[in-house]
Amino acid sequence: MGPQSKREYLEQILRRYQRADRKYKTQILNEFCATCNYHRKHALRLLNQSGAGHSRRPGPAPYYTDGIRTILKHFWLITNRLCSKLLKAAIPLWLPYYPDQRALTPEIREQLKHISPATIDRLLRPVRKQYGSHGLPGTRPRQSLKLQIPIRTSHGDVLTPGFFQADSVAHGGDSVEGDFVWSITMTDVFSQWTESRAVWNKGYSNIAQAIADMETHLPFSILGFHVDNGGEFLNHHLWHYFRDRQPPVQFTRTRPDHKDDNAYVEQKNWIHVRQLLGYQRIADPNLLPIIKRLYEAWDLWRNLFCPTLKLLSKEKIGSRYVRHYGPPRTPAQRLIDSPALNEAVKNHLTEKLTNVNPVNLKKFIDHHQHLVLSALR
Repeated sequence: MGPQSKREYLEQILRRYQRADRKYKTQILNEFCATCNYHRKHALRLLNQSGAGHSRRPGPAPYYTDGIRTILKHFWLITNRLCSKLLKAAIPLWLPYYPDQRALTPEIREQLKHISPATIDRLLRPVRKQYGSHGLPGTRPRQSLKLQIPIRTSHGDVLTPGFFQADSVAHGGDSVEGDFVWSITMTDVFSQWTESRAVWNKGYSNIAQAIADMETHLPFSILGFHVDNGGEFLNHHLWHYFRDRQPPVQFTRTRPDHKDDNAYVEQKNWIHVRQLLGYQRIADPNLLPIIKRLYEAWDLWRNLFCPTLKLLSKEKIGSRYVRHYGPPRTPAQRLIDSPALNEAVKNHLTEKLTNVNPVNLKKFIDHHQHLVLSALR
């Protein structure tokens, strides 16, 4: 059979192929391959290309429309690009603040309620393509106090808020010589409540002042303070600061060179510090008041409106670890659900969740972040 005859034969069977169901399409395809001596894949391409008058792909109509993708894109960007699991948990918190409420029809709301993280990943894949080095360490292990401060390797037994892990981040750029800005971050193990502050160099007085300022913004008291082996934390001044209060705070440290002993706060260094200020050198002390306001707003925004995952258990099966996480919750939601806090604190957090507008707060954050980054250019 010549090329012209094959084209005429294709035209004859095309309409019959388009109208047939799956069973008869298979029979027509087998007949087409046998008659024209075509490979099956080549025959499929000819039949589908020739029938391209209907542009939609075969199968049922898409369940999620472009309107859903637009809404997801808005929430993904305004929540600073949360992963799909956390974004799904954050959507109910952010729905009242979507700028076009008329677009949130009952059907759209129902789809957002039942959408899966895998579907969010699929819908946001082209968006992430569009919007798509670590700094130098500035601390060194300190030999003093190591015999007096006990080592703690796990916080798996913590069931109440108040046990904090702390870490420092150097904003020295490519060099840690001289004076520059440091960030101090504290994360509560139970709730993931996180506070950050910026200090000029890492002297004791600056570190203690930053910790005291962060304490005033906590809805609960500090019961435990866990740090790495850096000299900014392992010093007699800070040790006495926590030991001499009533009741004394449990002061513990990690094993040398074991960042996983301080994992709860280590994983916040990107989200709460680098994502805001980057890796460039900040050597202007006049920026500290702006960074302080930026951190206060950022901490409030994330603690109230950004869900996080919390590791519940980890077990080794064969050669791999299996981790089990709890449902995504914001730190404020975990504290409200905790029986360890009194009702006054819970009511205060509930009022904040009701009265604070996350969209306006995010605009405040973006403005102050722009001020800092513009000054560094």
